[in-house]
Amino acid sequence: MRGKKTTPAPPEENWLTPLEQRMQRAESHLSPRRLRLVRSIVENAEETYFLSSREMARRYGVDAATIVRTIQVMGYGEYAEFISDLRSHFVTRITQYRVMRSTAREHRTVEGQVQRSLEMDRENFEALRQNVSPERIVQLARRLHKARQIVVVGVDYAFALAWTMAYGLSWIGLNAEAPVGSYGNLHHRARALGKGDILVAISFGRCLRLTVEAAQAARERGAWTFGITDVVNSPIARVCHDCWTISVTNPIHNGSYVAVLAALNALQVACAQVESKRSLRHLREIERAEESSGRWFATAAWAKESGRK
Repeated sequence: MRGKKTTPAPPEENWLTPLEQRMQRAESHLSPRRLRLVRSIVENAEETYFLSSREMARRYGVDAATIVRTIQVMGYGEYAEFISDLRSHFVTRITQYRVMRSTAREHRTVEGQVQRSLEMDRENFEALRQNVSPERIVQLARRLHKARQIVVVGVDYAFALAWTMAYGLSWIGLNAEAPVGSYGNLHHRARALGKGDILVAISFGRCLRLTVEAAQAARERGAWTFGITDVVNSPIARVCHDCWTISVTNPIHNGSYVAVLAALNALQVACAQVESKRSLRHLREIERAEESSGRWFATAAWAKESGRK
């Protein structure tokens, strides 16, 4: 894991992407023509973040040297640095409409879009294997086991991920919950946390305000905060003590959680194995309770009843 951050989380009004910060600083040094060029590139990031310098120049009717000189004024030494920041900006400022608009402009068949979706999920999974090592997963598992209580926050689509994580941890005896994402409920739970507690915040792209503010509130009260997000400079990454960055890029308008679910599955494995005796004890108790409660469908009884009819 990365080293623990000691600086306080920045106020919301200062949450500019690195690209926006460079644009702001370079604005007075760019000619009106170059400033319009940069703004156009950034405003259409979903269509420009993957272009080479030559392709970018052709798109805007300028020569490649103009592109290079413009980004140099912004403080970039290489075009690759600019494109990296442009992609990060795109991810943190993307909307569902822009995802769908970009997808529609590709002029693929529906079958082609489906195939591209599957390919991108595979790419996201491969990126997960490179970015989140087994060692980092085990380190988080050990920390979760030491926590007094664990609150996992996810709002909207991300609530499914938060619930999955908390429910899985509770099966092996950890005190974990995923509160429903209303403003009052989330913040009451976050404010009740303190030293020895952990809040896990899950949000992607621009990040939902409720999730970010819950992480802020928990951190201010001494809880350790961990984020699951998709960009290293997202609001969640900047607020939390540590985080995993996992890509959710996909043509689908709400993003794809395939790689995130794979990471949560790996975390469940680590949590179960780090304290295997404790995990087995709790799972055995659950097994006994389920055997006596009639939770499972009784195949034999059903077959016997069906034979009478």
